[in-house]
Amino acid sequence: MPNIPELPPSSGHAALSGHAAVAERVAGLIEASGLTRRDFGQRVGLDESKMSKSLRGTRRFSSTDLARVAQVCQVTVDWLLTGDEPALALAARTAGGDAGGALAAARRLSTMRADLADLGYPAPWQGPRLEHVPVGWSEQGRRLAGRALDEVDKAGRSVLEEDLISVIEAVFGVDIAVADLGPGIDGLAAASAEVALILLATSPVPARQRFTLAHELGHLLAGDDQDVHLDRDIFDPAQSKDPSEIRANAFASAFLMPQDALGDAVGPAGLTDSCFATLACDLMVTPSALAYRLRNLQMINSATCDRLKRMTGPKAAHLAGRSDQFARRAAVAGAPRPPGLMLRDTYAAYETGVTTLRPYANLLGVDVDDLSTALEADRPTPGE
Repeated sequence: MPNIPELPPSSGHAALSGHAAVAERVAGLIEASGLTRRDFGQRVGLDESKMSKSLRGTRRFSSTDLARVAQVCQVTVDWLLTGDEPALALAARTAGGDAGGALAAARRLSTMRADLADLGYPAPWQGPRLEHVPVGWSEQGRRLAGRALDEVDKAGRSVLEEDLISVIEAVFGVDIAVADLGPGIDGLAAASAEVALILLATSPVPARQRFTLAHELGHLLAGDDQDVHLDRDIFDPAQSKDPSEIRANAFASAFLMPQDALGDAVGPAGLTDSCFATLACDLMVTPSALAYRLRNLQMINSATCDRLKRMTGPKAAHLAGRSDQFARRAAVAGAPRPPGLMLRDTYAAYETGVTTLRPYANLLGVDVDDLSTALEADRPTPGE
């Protein structure tokens, strides 16, 4: 399908309502696509007669019709019905430079989740919300992290698991994807009534990606900047003046490096460089993040922090005898990853017949016809 330009919300349709407005928006998408009505109809599974009747208003577009149009044109069913454009879609359409690709990817995934919600597969998002108490921003983040850690523990999971993405997906019901977002973007969080999404950049530094993941979770749990919060550089010193960034960083530090775990590791004898490096590898955090966390907890002094924070991730891995482990983790962090919960729900929607196989294939990044052939070939033959 050729790229279809986005249409302004409700542009030219202010006087229309109901099915007429829906038909007008679909007609606009057909015109923008450059396809004939017949060819467009074939793309969305409607024959020429049904398409013509629907556009004339003598036949209504069914919910399945609208879902297929939305999938092919990368708009939401809600936009087709109401003409209202979500903030994330507007941001993706108007953003330029480095942010455009990241926001477009987030918009595509958010659109898919919104359509799944319309089909009966809402985001399973849940989690402890920020308590509005009269404490500072950093303390808010730490308290929120404590509540989040309790939820992780109740679920029988741990933040010390290597695949933290699967932990957060399972415990909090967040859609999490990893993609090449281009230079200068660490990740983003997007939220609405139907969406709770974290999009992470592929990275050669696994600990940085992990901290970004926790940072974005902090934004979601705190309800920051809904509908979309874009982080170009989570370690940029300029962010130290932004209250929501202070809170998200404090959350990430306390979530990934729980005070009890640090106390057990440090002990009364303090830390050698080798023990510090091992602790950084065990917690899967950058040495600089660990050094600052230990200093803030008064487990090391400022001079020790200044010395240890200069240690690099590869150096820590070498000192701890974990270079092979670092290389393996870097390979994982550098690879794209589709959102696991969305994969589950798109396939379930396909199995129940409420949508086609295309959304599932799109998430996997494979050709839909090839995937259909592979799935059919995997079915047992009669008598087996």
